[in-house]
Amino acid sequence: MPKLSVIVPVYNEERHLAKVIDVLMSSPCQIEREWIFVDDCSRDGSLSILKELAPKYGYKVIEQNPNQGKGRAVVRGFQEATGDLVMIQDADFEYDPCDVPQLLQPVIDGKADVVYGSRFKKSVFQVHRTYHYFVNYFLTVVSNLLSGIYLTDMETCYKVFRTDIIKAMNLKSQRFGIEVELTAYIAKARLRIFELPISYFPRTRLQGKKIGWKDGLAALMHLVRFNVFTSFEQAFTALPEKYRPPQQYK
Repeated sequence: MPKLSVIVPVYNEERHLAKVIDVLMSSPCQIEREWIFVDDCSRDGSLSILKELAPKYGYKVIEQNPNQGKGRAVVRGFQEATGDLVMIQDADFEYDPCDVPQLLQPVIDGKADVVYGSRFKKSVFQVHRTYHYFVNYFLTVVSNLLSGIYLTDMETCYKVFRTDIIKAMNLKSQRFGIEVELTAYIAKARLRIFELPISYFPRTRLQGKKIGWKDGLAALMHLVRFNVFTSFEQAFTALPEKYRPPQQYK
């Protein structure tokens, strides 16, 4: 059976971090997992909590100093990953880790190379906050038009990849543009992409949500940069040949 590497970027999550870790560690998974927490130079007690609980749960803690943004924290985690599959997990309660087994199954069964967990597929009946829903919807539509792949939720955190795909990516994003960049790059390769519904419990800025309107504007620039002005050769280094589109065969 394959092994899953779960990358958890952390920045100023002291308030609920211990509980989040407990929930993550007790969540179900049908395969072996390694947990990699990347603290992005938190200014609160997040790093101390991570180090305190690491011996109990056996996860890896990486200190990123100075603060470089979620994108660089994720990339650092990807570099450290030793699993056959890799995914990102936010250090809050917005996403339900109980959804992860269903996202893994198509890859385990050999039917998919990438699986997205969609917060907006029609089989999900929960209510979303209007502003964030429309921003995510708009960005996803633009992404679909530029990338040529149809998704309902490009900005989702829950994305499962075969690790050899991720290791071949030349990821540049520092902040939340990492979601745009990952999607733009998989569209350039010959990959089997699944999208399945997941649960979502959005938090407000008062509850610690960090993404804002400036990130939405930046996402538009990232969409153009990574879809239009980044070539396959710039996006990947040594991508396994089975994932290369026909025109990239040598």
